[in-house]
Amino acid sequence: DNCDTQVDITVAEVTTPGNCPDAKLVTRTFTATDNCGNTATAVQKVTVRDTKAPVLANVPKDVTIECDQPTPTDKPTATDNCDTQVDITVAEVTTPGNCPDAKLVTRTFTATDNCGNTATAVQKVTVRDTKAPILANIPKDVTIECDQPVPTNKPTATDNCDAQVDITVAEVTTPGNCPDAKLVTRTFTATDNCGNTATAVQ
Repeated sequence: DNCDTQVDITVAEVTTPGNCPDAKLVTRTFTATDNCGNTATAVQKVTVRDTKAPVLANVPKDVTIECDQPTPTDKPTATDNCDTQVDITVAEVTTPGNCPDAKLVTRTFTATDNCGNTATAVQKVTVRDTKAPILANIPKDVTIECDQPVPTNKPTATDNCDAQVDITVAEVTTPGNCPDAKLVTRTFTATDNCGNTATAVQ
């Protein structure tokens, strides 16, 4: 000041909300007042923004599971430079595999802070069926007379994923030691819908 050697300076701040919770405009008005009440002002505008995406951690690793196992439900964690409660969403896309009980589940995790910045990570879950069906009630070996019919009964089958296992019967006849003697070998094959098989013989 031309006369006052100790000019008072005050600062007044006005905050205007921005387009998201962590954005704002702070207008700082500086007022210099000398001891005779003369004033001068200047303004500084501080634009506060959030352009940094959250950071994902503990992202679940890619896994391979059997078709009778549940798809994982675990999620990563997220931190952000401003937002203390980051939202994390999970979107799953299923791609069919090479058989009805095989598939690829792609889980996309998206972390979004309260200013709309996002970070993504992906977990791939490969679902497969490598377990063969289980045959039960397999007909026992029998010896019959030549005027009796060859048995037609079949075993039953269960599977870890396929509820309707196909069972086929293949018969091979080997001549015996006379025209009315023979050996009939019946091979039962249980096949699930991913091509895994189990066999038994009567």
